[in-house]
Amino acid sequence: MYPCVYDYEDRNHDENASSSEISTFDVPHFRYIDDDDEVCRGSASYRYVVVSGTPLKILEHLLSDLRLDDQRGAPESRESEMLLDDFLLTYLVFMSTHDLCQALLGQYPYWGQEEGKDALFRKRKVLQLVSHWSRLYKDFLKEEEHVRSFMKTLYRCVLEDLYEFPTLEKDLKEFQKLLRRRHKQMYQQLSLKENCLQLRSPQIETREVICCVYVSSDSYLSVHTHPSLEAHELLRIVGLKMDRAEEDMVLAVVSHTGERRVLQPSDCVYSESLTPQGKLVACRRDLTEILPPLTDSAELSRRPVRLLGINTWDVAAALTHLDWSLFKSIHEQELVYYTLSRTPGSHTAALSVLLQRCNEVQQWVMSEVLMCVSLNKRVQLLKKFIKIAAHCKAQRNLNSAFAIIMGLNTAAVSRLNQTWEKCPGKFKKLFSELELITDPSLNHKAYREAFKRMKPPKIPFMPLLLKDITFIHEGNKTFHDNLVNFEKLHMIADTVRMIRHCQSNEVIGVDSAEVRASVNYLHIIDNQQTLFELSHKLEPRA
Repeated sequence: MYPCVYDYEDRNHDENASSSEISTFDVPHFRYIDDDDEVCRGSASYRYVVVSGTPLKILEHLLSDLRLDDQRGAPESRESEMLLDDFLLTYLVFMSTHDLCQALLGQYPYWGQEEGKDALFRKRKVLQLVSHWSRLYKDFLKEEEHVRSFMKTLYRCVLEDLYEFPTLEKDLKEFQKLLRRRHKQMYQQLSLKENCLQLRSPQIETREVICCVYVSSDSYLSVHTHPSLEAHELLRIVGLKMDRAEEDMVLAVVSHTGERRVLQPSDCVYSESLTPQGKLVACRRDLTEILPPLTDSAELSRRPVRLLGINTWDVAAALTHLDWSLFKSIHEQELVYYTLSRTPGSHTAALSVLLQRCNEVQQWVMSEVLMCVSLNKRVQLLKKFIKIAAHCKAQRNLNSAFAIIMGLNTAAVSRLNQTWEKCPGKFKKLFSELELITDPSLNHKAYREAFKRMKPPKIPFMPLLLKDITFIHEGNKTFHDNLVNFEKLHMIADTVRMIRHCQSNEVIGVDSAEVRASVNYLHIIDNQQTLFELSHKLEPRA
């Protein structure tokens, strides 16, 4: 049994064909047929496209249609490359990485399975598919044990085949480059001497993280930083942001039972082991909190509103600069992993940080407004945030624009009637126009049309993109009669490829280091009860 799928070219058949002849389809159609079925005998003029099938049969089809580098330019090349891209982006929906590795090894002909030119072509195609997979995933799978084991096995197979197939030498060199670039440690283990000194050099951590340090019982400072941040560096940031002397504070990890463990100045504060133990707290040396509960209006009345002194375009540029640094580090595959697992993990690290950042910008907007005791300054803050949201949209950063608009629309802020009434009419009108892009009616039509008109680079509202992928995944069956529904996978891949399109140009916006610091460190109230208490203290119910 093997897959036979009729492509669009079938429409060229004679319209007066008799009913005994093959049916034609405007949409590619899949069915299984027997090897001796007369329909497929002598049908070399048909071009087959897999729409559904077993994972192994789809992989066989991909390899048979794959064009080697010296065969590029064939008419089917573009369709085959799209099919391959769809498969590699979404294979996790229907098979594990381990299963794919085993299937690829099964497609690499061993001695005695195939001979001559056919065997050589099959080996080269497997190597080319693996190279395409590696280029697409970059460093995304380098920590996968299954992938490392697979790469070792495949490399040794190619070495053993060199004697019988000397023309594999060029493919071997390309494969060695791939191993050096994506799997350096494994390359060293395989006794490949080239670049060994470079491999022994320490790895530099380049990813970005958000470190949360509590400064009161109901609020924390969100610090966008690197994973190697030490305790004394974090205390300096807390001191600058909260107007406290660094030497008067210590950092402690507070367990769920209330026990406190003080960190040393050289301790790394962003440790994966800290999170399960409790939360990070900046406190006085006697281990009391540096701020009283924020419902203490006397403390808030002394709090400076620094944002009022910063240009709104610069703040928007700083937000965009930070969002872009997070967004451009997201792999397309993270969206698939996130949809399938629904829980953050090592495979969704960059995406999880950007989603956390989006939530925190929304909370920051609420916190800044509700911590402002003065009515006049609060009105100024509303105007500031409305302008910042408009500038973020102009800078094609809809992630932060959405977050700011939603922050101003939360119940605790929107109920401040006195504040909104004092806001000038032109700002209210601008805010109403901005609200349109958050309108969920007609499947977020306003947002989708506005975003489509924007040229890359641009930053989408990530929660909505994830919602789209989840809707496709849950609204369509992965299998039909035990065959993979490839139409579903194509829809997922098309949505995921939006990331590639949005990242297709360089960094957006320019901003100063001073302004950037104002949005890299956000003071956030994470207690809903505190937010509503502050709201009702500012403007009690009539």
